[in-house]
Amino acid sequence: MFARTTHRTVHFDQPFWMPDLGETVPAGDYEVDEDEELIEGISWLAYRRVATFIKLPATAENKYRMRLIAIDPEELERLMQVDRNAAAIFPSLSP
Repeated sequence: MFARTTHRTVHFDQPFWMPDLGETVPAGDYEVDEDEELIEGISWLAYRRVATFIKLPATAENKYRMRLIAIDPEELERLMQVDRNAAAIFPSLSP
């Protein structure tokens, strides 16, 4: 089975709540990794996403440890949409 990982950076203008962690994460840039595996048995190359992770930086609150947290891709998109909507409604709060 062939697999690949794609990397991207997402930006949040506002702090956001991560329900699975039960904590608020500060605004900023975050690296997101998406693991995909090749779908075999078809006549063209296609990949299926099997995992999505967001990297949270080391902070004093988490005892200076970087964390790689699994996140549902739909939840990540929802969090990003909430952040975009807040920036559109309250532009003075955005940097």
